[in-house]
Amino acid sequence: MANAPVQRMSQLMAKTLRDDPADAEVLSHKLLVRAGYVRRTAAGIWSWLPLGKKVLSNVERIVREEMDAIGAQEVTLPALLPREPYEATGRWDEYGAELFRLQDRKGGDYLLGPTHEEIFTLLVKDQCSSYKDLPVILYQIQNKFRDEARPRAGILRGREFLMKDSYSFDTEDEGLAQSYALHRQAYQRVFERLGLDYRICAATAGAMGGSKSEEFLAPAEAGEDTFADCPNCDFAANTEAITYELKAVDGSAVAAAEEIPTPDTPTIETLAASLGVPASATLKNLLVKVDGEIVAVGVPGDREVDLDKVEAHFAPATVEMVTEADFAARPDLVRGYVGPQGLEKVTYLADPRVAPGTSWITGANKDGMHAKNVVAGRDFEVDAYVDVVVVQEGDPCPKCGTGLKLDRAIEIGHIFQLGRKYADALKLDVLGQNGKPVRVTMGSYGIGVSRAVAALAEQTADEKGLCWPAEVAPADVHVVAAGKALQIELALEVSEKLSAAGLRVLVDDRAGVSPGVKFTDAELMGVPKILVAGRRSGEGVVELKDRRTGEREELTVEEALTRLTS
Repeated sequence: MANAPVQRMSQLMAKTLRDDPADAEVLSHKLLVRAGYVRRTAAGIWSWLPLGKKVLSNVERIVREEMDAIGAQEVTLPALLPREPYEATGRWDEYGAELFRLQDRKGGDYLLGPTHEEIFTLLVKDQCSSYKDLPVILYQIQNKFRDEARPRAGILRGREFLMKDSYSFDTEDEGLAQSYALHRQAYQRVFERLGLDYRICAATAGAMGGSKSEEFLAPAEAGEDTFADCPNCDFAANTEAITYELKAVDGSAVAAAEEIPTPDTPTIETLAASLGVPASATLKNLLVKVDGEIVAVGVPGDREVDLDKVEAHFAPATVEMVTEADFAARPDLVRGYVGPQGLEKVTYLADPRVAPGTSWITGANKDGMHAKNVVAGRDFEVDAYVDVVVVQEGDPCPKCGTGLKLDRAIEIGHIFQLGRKYADALKLDVLGQNGKPVRVTMGSYGIGVSRAVAALAEQTADEKGLCWPAEVAPADVHVVAAGKALQIELALEVSEKLSAAGLRVLVDDRAGVSPGVKFTDAELMGVPKILVAGRRSGEGVVELKDRRTGEREELTVEEALTRLTS
């Protein structure tokens, strides 16, 4: 393959900015715009400029190489998709407002693909008829579309984004487990090559469905996921996926439930203060509507309800908060004084901390009244136990009991054992060894390619700008000509020699631009090595700087060439 030509900044479409964009909220957004890597086209829609495209393509290349290494085969499927397959799996409705829906001129319904489980399933159904055709792993790297309500954080949460999605097809569960393990290992190699700090965390399947699910999270302040990390063992999980074992206690010695007057105590705070008890002794009962039916959610009074967990439990049903009109229609439900005992026509969901035998102070379903000594399993029944509290720093690790540490992170990859959800919906069978139909089992595996670029920027940038790892950087060396004709001549000469040796070179040969601006731009753009043709150019001496460490040294041109090419 021919060496890449030297990229001259005098010809490069990349305008750097001194100030942060007014709408930028996170570091990667600020720096990728300022350094001339991306530009906003519309809310949540971004254009990649030449330097940004090089970084994006490098991430693609690494992902592609590691997918090919596990025997996956690359295809390209359409982004404009028909409604029918998504209706068959229920996801036409499940995706709700996040789905971009459109009609053709004849009134036919289509969508812009948010993910491609259905279409890959139909492709394999068309192409594979026998167990001899499986196992197979197919993948693509393609733009996806989701109508985010609040697109923010630059390319971290856009409405159009580049993703690698792959799918495994096996005839047995053991084969699915092996395909899943292959992807897990490939993802580890991808993120290690990218230079990302990451954690593998247990996760929920959400709208994807299936059984086992793990996320690859890159710790970063800008992250929208919160994950729990145990400092004592290898436990790590998205907080939405943390579950605790239900442990009943002996409540036989607790006195009978008793109603007590508690005027003007509609909140946990006012109740705890009035009675002189900790909030943890009270039972908080949050009312929600699930597809229009009222559900009560019980948690200890010192904890908050995680509505994402509630929604995940009832998915794909719609979960809403109750309104004044709902209370007006149900006079038996007294706002601020709801208790689980005696509730009628209300499903009661509780966190495992509200275990059988535990005793609580809770609403008495009468205005200005609460009840004490209310025992779970004796005075009220729980229809379903689900971990629904917001996880807090210091909560016990489900594996070893040590207090958990919480961190923010960016989701960069997600792997699922889908099982037969999509194969059942779309009737994906092959003939087995005995000549009878066998239902295929599937896995789904995603990497956020454009999101990985933002995650790298978040993790590696410093106060001066971007600081790319070598394998994803837009160039290996950024050669800077300080300004004079002799310096520009030397910079171009050195750049050509570096290019001939196989390095990717960006050279700042701009005339009329001050050395200070050039040095600032070089640090902002973040190429790993910066080579400066400056005041000693006439002596054949240049300065080599490591962008990450800041180390500098003066070398002869030949020494610099040897150092960089070795």
